[in-house]
Amino acid sequence: MFEEMRLAEAGPSAPQTVRGTETPDPTGDRDDNLSYGTETILLVDDEKFIIDVARDMLEFLGYQVIIALSGREAIDIYEQKKEQIDLVIQDMVMPVIDGAAVFAALKQMNPYVKVILASGYVYNEKISTVMEQGCRAFMPKPFRLEDLSAKVREVLDSP
Repeated sequence: MFEEMRLAEAGPSAPQTVRGTETPDPTGDRDDNLSYGTETILLVDDEKFIIDVARDMLEFLGYQVIIALSGREAIDIYEQKKEQIDLVIQDMVMPVIDGAAVFAALKQMNPYVKVILASGYVYNEKISTVMEQGCRAFMPKPFRLEDLSAKVREVLDSP
């Protein structure tokens, strides 16, 4: 995880590749094992440390990131900005409004919403139920940069 945090500290000025388009990389430091993009991602988690690290990783990969620190905030932001948001990465376990309720609310606003469910817990029945309702992917926390990069691109590129 320390490697991911160190890489994330490089920030969004790092060379970026959007699938099918190369951005000039005068330093030759671009990592061909990572997938880059420019889409907008709503990142939802009640733990500030998780938000900070994941935001840095996503911005390093070129994405625009909108933050929500609660399920209620995520629903409100998505309602206002759903036309701008390409993907939601949301925690499963949050106080007051959990990930399952957030997903249901987003799906009601947009039946085609692309969501990656994240959890520090093992894949369980509750997560399985949300996946069966149309959630696009599940990622265990903590995130590794390579895994986050691949999963985000996979979901964004899916129909």
